[in-house]
Amino acid sequence: MNNFEQVIERRKSRSVKWDRMEMIYGIEDASDILPMWIADMDFAAPEVVIDALKERLDHPVFGYSYICEGCKDAVSTWLAERHAWETKNEWMLFHHGVVPAIASVVETFTNPGDGILVTSPVYPPFFQVPKRQGRNMVECIMKEDNGVYSIDFEEFEKCLQQNVKLFILCNPHNPGGIVWTASELKEMLRLCTKYDVLILSDEIHADLVFSGHKHIPLATLADEEAGRIITCVAPTKSFNLAGIQAALMIATDEGVREKLTLNAMAHGQMDLSSFAAAALTAAYKDGGPWLAQLLETVSTNMDYAIHELTAAIPALKIAKPHGTYLLWIDYRGTGFTESEIMDKLLNKGKLALDPGTKYGEAGRGFLRMNVATPLSVVQDGVNRFITALSE
Repeated sequence: MNNFEQVIERRKSRSVKWDRMEMIYGIEDASDILPMWIADMDFAAPEVVIDALKERLDHPVFGYSYICEGCKDAVSTWLAERHAWETKNEWMLFHHGVVPAIASVVETFTNPGDGILVTSPVYPPFFQVPKRQGRNMVECIMKEDNGVYSIDFEEFEKCLQQNVKLFILCNPHNPGGIVWTASELKEMLRLCTKYDVLILSDEIHADLVFSGHKHIPLATLADEEAGRIITCVAPTKSFNLAGIQAALMIATDEGVREKLTLNAMAHGQMDLSSFAAAALTAAYKDGGPWLAQLLETVSTNMDYAIHELTAAIPALKIAKPHGTYLLWIDYRGTGFTESEIMDKLLNKGKLALDPGTKYGEAGRGFLRMNVATPLSVVQDGVNRFITALSE
């Protein structure tokens, strides 16, 4: 079992989180800044994954590889046991990440000028990828009540009428940490069906859900409308394998899969590397105990951070997320602008967080904080935050 209290030195490891802050934040020297921004963890990957990679390394030939049925079986068993979703191996199309998969779906099923619907604030590539392909972004700004988000379905329907061809759903939602209920998901599906809109359901955070909440794959609610859903899943967030680059799309409709396969061929896209396949299979086959310990650790970290920050700075409001390892911090009560609070955090507190407008204008007044790190690091980050806003 992994030690979730071990602090691992990640600087000079080609880590985006730790080694690219100078570029990301436009500062000369970030050596004394604590990064709690991008969504990767500071925990060692599960030992079962490391062992699987070592075993693959023991074979000295690294030629072309393919996704075997054993890999697919590991995915289907995980989805069935964890999320009550019975899938078939032939529904699976593997990709090098959820964001590249989103790009493939946008390019395959929409044209320049078509509308792409998102519920904002939301993960930045949901905006960036379609925009770079010449699509029009349609934002359904979510209702917010003390940091808890919900969808205004009257507004959602109005948005669907704006030449929308694709709805990109974030389930669970990043950065809000919402785990959507069955009734909410059914209403999204009903309205998308009414306006004949394809749905891409990004469920990369599906496994990172806390006690009292339950992730529901959208496709399990679809029945005859399952063909309009493409679901993206990956072990990368659940098991801290982002650098391994392994994800997949699940589509029940054969025609949809054929079009996506043609798009992959047009771009010379290959199967996952032998290392990605080994990591993915090991994580889904044997990573359950590690994940359980992770969720306990992250939940404890969240409780600590929320209590300490709001006690020291009452103007902050932080609702505990249903899922993910990301806090969405409402600082509007402090009176600071985004540029002011970011300056205080970086230059006085020496702490790097994500500004809310990175997730769309609807995120203004919020900060995203990643607490998937040893508790001692969370304590350091909380103290830096408090120092930054002290007089």
